[in-house]
Amino acid sequence: MVLPLVRIDKLRRQFPSSRRYLIAVSAGRDSVALLHHLVDLGYRNLVICHLNHKLRGRSSDADARFVEKLAAKYDVDLAISSTNVRAFAAKKKMSIETAARECRYNFFARVAKQKRCRTIFLAHHADDLVETFLINLFRGAGISGLAAMREETNREVDDVDLTLVRPLLAVWRSDIDKYIRKRRLKFREDASNQNLNPMRNRIRHRVIPYLEKTFGRKIRQNIWRTAIIASEEENFFEALMPKKFTQLAVKPLREMSVALQRRTLHRWLRDADIPEIGFDLVERIRELIDSAARVAKTNLPQDRHVRRRAGKLFIE
Repeated sequence: MVLPLVRIDKLRRQFPSSRRYLIAVSAGRDSVALLHHLVDLGYRNLVICHLNHKLRGRSSDADARFVEKLAAKYDVDLAISSTNVRAFAAKKKMSIETAARECRYNFFARVAKQKRCRTIFLAHHADDLVETFLINLFRGAGISGLAAMREETNREVDDVDLTLVRPLLAVWRSDIDKYIRKRRLKFREDASNQNLNPMRNRIRHRVIPYLEKTFGRKIRQNIWRTAIIASEEENFFEALMPKKFTQLAVKPLREMSVALQRRTLHRWLRDADIPEIGFDLVERIRELIDSAARVAKTNLPQDRHVRRRAGKLFIE
């Protein structure tokens, strides 16, 4: 795989190969390539994590069997489970994509607690970063949203602090394809990737090709650079903020600049695992801190809401 040597050195320095790590493997080409690459680099103490979403019937079951064979092939540990994502999405009143992501992270947290390992490798790559950047840009998520996918982030799920590591974030899908072909690695194709209903697939198959055709040049690299700059700046600002806060005092918020208000509220919502945080949602909450505001409550996704009471903001 085409990985800059400095990134490999950085990976080994920050995450020594002798330690145990989780790795998310879906059976698709990206995660299969990452698994092979890590094993090739000497990462042998891995725990493959695979969640069967039960969205594609027999194909989903076949993915699970494929991953079982991979674990046996590389002689690594395996944690496998299944969940009805469609039913979960209906119950929580969220999109299938958001529900699948939440189910995966809940599964990762359970495995992390069971295996006493809080670091998980994910196979997101450069194209994923570009697509996520555009999705959040169109959603109006602000700088924090544009920096949502980073090489290393921390996320608390069910009182478990997970460290998410994305070693392939500087590697393009075309490089992964070359890696797969050169090493003749087998993987499972997910036919749903061609479905244009999910926003990400429309961005991938329609929006980016259209933009490149319109501008007459490839734009992925420039978007990728912008996303990387945003993530580095976000890392800097996050270091200046509290690690975690569950409630916010209204008076100090009122005294902040608008930019800092928005950044603080976005971080607060993200810490509470609120999905699809956009400009409108942040602005509705900002209205609650206005001293003249009569409304003391606003709705959030998943039947949750923010309430102002006794000079503080709460998520309920």
